[in-house]
Amino acid sequence: MSDEVSFLPYEEALKLVGAVMEEEHIHEPDRRVLTVYDKNERELCWFDAEEIMAELAAMEGGLPKKEDDLKAKAVELVLHQIPTWAAEQE
Repeated sequence: MSDEVSFLPYEEALKLVGAVMEEEHIHEPDRRVLTVYDKNERELCWFDAEEIMAELAAMEGGLPKKEDDLKAKAVELVLHQIPTWAAEQE
């Protein structure tokens, strides 16, 4: 059995995902997560916000200064990393 995660194609993720919301981790109050919801507002999966921001900073050579740019680029990165199992929950 492989532990390798496969991801949805970006176009498929765009059709599936309705929102990506930054929220407090339910068990760790000082930790933020990016929760991914489908178009019917069902939770699909979540990502550690710090990890996504670190990955974004590495790709971009730093984080965007404008809040709107930062959010848009973080969501874009998340959309490329939606696991295929998230789509199978429907």
